[in-house]
Amino acid sequence: MASKINTNFTLIPNQKYRRSNRRSSYISNNTLDSDSQPLSALGNFKDLPLEIFQIILKYLSVKDISMLSMVSKTINQHIINYISTSSGSKRLLLQDFHKVELPGKKQDSVILEHYRFLGLLLKRCTLLQPTRERLKYIHKILAEVSCFKFNGCAVPMQCLGLSCYGMFLQTLTAGWDELECHRVYNYLSDMTNLSRKMQTIVFSKPGSAQKLELRIRLFCRSVLLDHWTDRSDSAFWLTRILKPWPMVNQARLLYIIFGPIAPQNGQVLWHKMIDEPTDESSMSGLADAIKLLYHTGLKDWTADDIISLVDELSVVPREWLLENNARLLILSGNNICFTFMASKAVNGRALELARLIVFLALLKCFSDWPSGTLVKSWFGTPAAPVWIPHMKANDTTLYS
Repeated sequence: MASKINTNFTLIPNQKYRRSNRRSSYISNNTLDSDSQPLSALGNFKDLPLEIFQIILKYLSVKDISMLSMVSKTINQHIINYISTSSGSKRLLLQDFHKVELPGKKQDSVILEHYRFLGLLLKRCTLLQPTRERLKYIHKILAEVSCFKFNGCAVPMQCLGLSCYGMFLQTLTAGWDELECHRVYNYLSDMTNLSRKMQTIVFSKPGSAQKLELRIRLFCRSVLLDHWTDRSDSAFWLTRILKPWPMVNQARLLYIIFGPIAPQNGQVLWHKMIDEPTDESSMSGLADAIKLLYHTGLKDWTADDIISLVDELSVVPREWLLENNARLLILSGNNICFTFMASKAVNGRALELARLIVFLALLKCFSDWPSGTLVKSWFGTPAAPVWIPHMKANDTTLYS
């Protein structure tokens, strides 16, 4: 028996069905095509030969190249390859460290700014690499610059090489945590044999290795210390330099790095604090370094450590004139000065404390010292300048 066909439902015309079928097939094919051809990591540069890409880089500033390096991993690698080429290294590693064509300090600022942006470029190019691999690659790039080496320049006093290296390093490591920065210091120390060189000067007679003293001073100041804007960063690097050594050697290193030098040849003036009263400019570096360690609150340094360091410093290489000792304390600030005198009182060194107080008071009487609160709080405002007899700590002329 034939069954009845239900005709109560709506039939879809064949034409619409075919159109829908063709459309879905078209979308499906396009989807497959797009999946099989992913977008190039080079973007619009994918059709350019590598040589043309490197020619384009020549027209970009170092800052712009550093921005471009973050576009994709592929472009980043192309930029790394460009840096390694002879034309790239010649263009990026400027070596005009001794030229003075531009007036004043303009030449200095131009080349320092260049190396600041170069540090940013290599920081971004090596962002995904482990710290040690980054340092190895960067050391390989910078090894071509002789003035970046510890003994690389024949005229270090007239060379901007180490300052540019320091600016580069500051930009590279900005924002790194202490552990990574500690690795950077250890790596630099190993590459330059810095610890061995420091050992030589702290255990030898002061002034017997004048050239080495100057090289260490310039390297520590120009590369590690001078370019930081945050005082805690400067204190961190100074701590790395000093802490491996006993206190007596720390004082010797502090004097070499921040003490007075001859302006002509950079030799450390070891006897300046012993033979004659010195001025504020000769002591400002030492005082600033002491304040840096005292006020930044680093866990590596206690107040007792700083006072012991100041005490050791006042006998480098032999006992200073008391006037110079008092001047250093005044420049170091009230907190350090009070703590230093309190330490002498607690340890029963009353005679030393009495002599020191006399010189602090007399120094405050001089017109070239701004009116301060330290001695004024004890003696009031001085009426007139007083002549200071220049004595060493064991001289009792003033009290006889």
